[in-house]
Amino acid sequence: MDFDRIREAARGYEKDMTAFLRAIVRHPGESCGERAHAETIAAEMRKLGFDEVKTDPQGNVMGFMGEGDKIIAFDGHIDTVGIGNPENWTFDPYEGYETDTEIGGRGVSDQCGGVVSAVYGAKIMKEQGLIPQGCRIMVVGTVQEEDCDGLCWQYIIHEDGIRPEFVVSTEPTDGGIYRGQRGRMEIRVDVKGVSCHGSAPERGDNAIYKMADILQDVRALNENDDEDETAVKGLVKMLNPKYNPDWEEARFLGRGTITVSQIFYTSPSRCAVADSCSVSLDRRMTFGETWESCLEEIRQLPSVKKYGDDVKVSMYRYDRPSYTGCVYEIECYFPTWAIPKDHRVTKALEAAYRGLYGEKRIGAPETLTMRQSRPLTDKWTFSTNGVSIMGRNGIPCIGFGPGAEAQAHAPNEKTWKQDLVTCAAVYAALPGTYCGNQ
Repeated sequence: MDFDRIREAARGYEKDMTAFLRAIVRHPGESCGERAHAETIAAEMRKLGFDEVKTDPQGNVMGFMGEGDKIIAFDGHIDTVGIGNPENWTFDPYEGYETDTEIGGRGVSDQCGGVVSAVYGAKIMKEQGLIPQGCRIMVVGTVQEEDCDGLCWQYIIHEDGIRPEFVVSTEPTDGGIYRGQRGRMEIRVDVKGVSCHGSAPERGDNAIYKMADILQDVRALNENDDEDETAVKGLVKMLNPKYNPDWEEARFLGRGTITVSQIFYTSPSRCAVADSCSVSLDRRMTFGETWESCLEEIRQLPSVKKYGDDVKVSMYRYDRPSYTGCVYEIECYFPTWAIPKDHRVTKALEAAYRGLYGEKRIGAPETLTMRQSRPLTDKWTFSTNGVSIMGRNGIPCIGFGPGAEAQAHAPNEKTWKQDLVTCAAVYAALPGTYCGNQ
């Protein structure tokens, strides 16, 4: 494989990739409103000579290069979060900006830049004859990830009937190769009470007071140790071989966490005792934890058991229509996953990267200190579509994408042109290093 030629081809497309990325993010594209992003991506794929371009009923836009039964897929979600408080931005988040080295705008790092690099990586593959015989390259811009990560791939696998050999997630990786992430789930706790006049609260049963007890136990889960004498053992216990046979991968991904993200109540008035209280819990899971174990963990808290049938612990479900009107309901459970460090896909991506760029992470000067303090192969802090690809469906998944995790959901979001080039080159080389290792 001529790595010099691949690097040169990627550098030659820097201006085209920059223009493509700016064209995408010029349109708002929040979850369930990605139509303009999908249409912009489909038009670019057609312009660049993809063999097939289509949009599925859910709204995922797909481009294919090559022919064969073996599919190597590159995934990037095309929805973004909102802009939050406009006063926190120093530039128009949709018009964005461009310098010699940077591109600014909502979604440039999280994560439309990954789609851009994948589209041009596939073009380089076709131009240089890098698509292995019997392989079909798939670049997919997926929808609703910010709302419900992995929902799109549940649809692609089970409704479109597409099951790739493996998938590269192009989420931002700060110049590294990422082989896993903690899972997450969205838990709801509902507490019942009895209302009465606020002047005589003893006549009622205040649901907010009950919830206050429960939240102290939830906080203990996140903060306590796992010593024998600790009544509510902290989530750190999953790093301990005593409690978790998967402790080794748990230590790689990091311990689970739990926090309260929302609170709701009902009361007849501000002069009455609350007759219900509910909270949403954001639960991050490490290896060895499942949705069943996480729900049961809440149900077994002393305060939850104390209030008995007045407490209900459940998991949220997602049923919001996509921009095409498609409703594909699913529970809000996003499994932990990690591809082994010695897996063939891991080794192939490492070989492609090292053949092109060496042993260390690279990037713009402002990023180098942070990037090179970390190992080349590492893991994400946040969640990705890998929760469905590998977590639910067992399809090998690995991550390499332009931009920075810290830019995700932040005001003044930016990415670096160098990252777009680097990723396009690595994507172009990967199918050859993978098939050459058979």
